[in-house]
Amino acid sequence: MATIPVGLQLYTVRDEAAKDFAGAMRRVAALGYAGVELAGTGGLSAAAMKDLLAETGLALVGSHVPVTEFEMDLDGVIAYYAAVGAPRVGVPYLPDERQNPEGYYALAAMMNDVGARLQEAGMGLYYHHHAFEFDDHDGVTGMDILLQETDPSLVTIECDVYWVRHAGLDPAAFLREHAGRFALVHLKDMTPEGSEGHTFAEVGEGVIDFGPIFAASEAQGVEWYIVEQDRCARPTFESARMSLENLRAWGKA
Repeated sequence: MATIPVGLQLYTVRDEAAKDFAGAMRRVAALGYAGVELAGTGGLSAAAMKDLLAETGLALVGSHVPVTEFEMDLDGVIAYYAAVGAPRVGVPYLPDERQNPEGYYALAAMMNDVGARLQEAGMGLYYHHHAFEFDDHDGVTGMDILLQETDPSLVTIECDVYWVRHAGLDPAAFLREHAGRFALVHLKDMTPEGSEGHTFAEVGEGVIDFGPIFAASEAQGVEWYIVEQDRCARPTFESARMSLENLRAWGKA
């Protein structure tokens, strides 16, 4: 099986990107990542972003766009990312006040509509989950609603293996159960349980068993692995380097 390309979610290095967005992109490319997933555009115009991607040789895997932007300026979102050449864009988070069944049903309906518009423009739509989507609401979870109510031809799910594990579930089993819904898989590791619980770790430096995750991801057709570390205990680019080097040691990058 061909090696799945590995990208970096720029949220990982947001501290450096805030100071020098273009410089951070160049550093990501220098580390050897094949692509990036955006979490903001650094104020760049679509033309400037396209030029920067061409300069660095980084593929644009996707972009996290706040749900309110889809709701308030869908035409603008479509115009920007079509001009950049993005293959897909995603909803990164559901605001706290919407994390209830009514909110999930409304989100699913919105994503079906937005997904159809994006498809017309040659792009896809995805949803990036955390752990709260797995909370029980009288016998149903937000993830149940999103998987059941969204059209698989219009909406995919970006599986975040840390948050699945954080929710008390097996990431590989989740991927197998809903095979075909995941074009993108977020790779992040988890520290051992300590006095204050667990937190984020570089891929390969924590307790998550990635072998079954890779097997399940690739069996169901993952297109990209994306390294993301929400918080780093060391300099962020050092964390990004460590994750990629561990993936290389496993033959995954």
